[in-house]
Amino acid sequence: MAFEKFIVRMHGIEMVNVSTSDLARIDLNLFIVFEAIYGERNITRAAERLSVTQPTVSNALARLRRSLDDPLFVKTRAGMQPTALAESIAPRIGEALHVLRLVAKQGQSFDPSASRRVFRISVVEPFDSLVIPHLFAAIGQEAPNVEPHITRALRTDLSKSLENGTVEMAIDIPLRDVSDLHYTSIGREPWVCAVRPDHPNTELSLEDYLSLSHLSVSSRPGGEGPVDIALRRTGHRRRIVGRIQQYSAAREIILQSDMAITGPESWLRSLGLRILPLPLDVRPFELRLYRHRHSDADLATQWMFDRLEAVGRELLSFGGTDEPSS
Repeated sequence: MAFEKFIVRMHGIEMVNVSTSDLARIDLNLFIVFEAIYGERNITRAAERLSVTQPTVSNALARLRRSLDDPLFVKTRAGMQPTALAESIAPRIGEALHVLRLVAKQGQSFDPSASRRVFRISVVEPFDSLVIPHLFAAIGQEAPNVEPHITRALRTDLSKSLENGTVEMAIDIPLRDVSDLHYTSIGREPWVCAVRPDHPNTELSLEDYLSLSHLSVSSRPGGEGPVDIALRRTGHRRRIVGRIQQYSAAREIILQSDMAITGPESWLRSLGLRILPLPLDVRPFELRLYRHRHSDADLATQWMFDRLEAVGRELLSFGGTDEPSS
């Protein structure tokens, strides 16, 4: 089978466009546009991601719609929602584009000082405010033109986001499905209790802990966390008097009240609160750094992965025995 190969440059990434007798009617660059719209759910943001104009993206989508005889994306209040066909082909398109990117990069070196690479990195709250400033400082001199774009992918979609390239790396808690992911633990934090610096409690028994008024902070609107599960197993419950999803508001609430907050040690120490050891046994909070195995041959991704790992391990405490990356 004859292949016609040529290189195009889009969004700072070299892509290989392969035309065969079966694919001659479709410009494979259209699938790059598909990937961007699928990831962004927005034509304007997809154009910004690709560094092209909005009409260019719209025209490319129209061509792909005609080629595949499907709307692919439907405009709704929530954004450009994929059709059933788009959902079914998105993973395969992501897989194919990753392979093509790796083929184009084979044998290439990566020079951080000259690179203008954009890295899309998902970081779970509240560790974005702790890790990301140090990452920018760490790479500022070595790679002055590299652009980390920090986002927050939904945990339920994180494996898919890493697979289709919506994000290239992620810092998050342990995921269930990691069969296609490379990961390493960058922190294993003890859970601690924190109160305002002049709080009357200077140490905690379990009775003291249960008598406090607790603020619950979680990105989820409800449900039990590890501390509540550990308490329930011993037949106890803490008194939660407030729940918030905004981690940034936690510090001011604690400083202006007698309330207590329980969370990973490094985060609570960064807030300048009084740290009190937790009077019960709770499994440590673990953070992992992820990337997809598609990126194994991408020297740039490996470079940023190593920088993120170093920054995370420097900032986060590491209790227990480390486990090898997978």
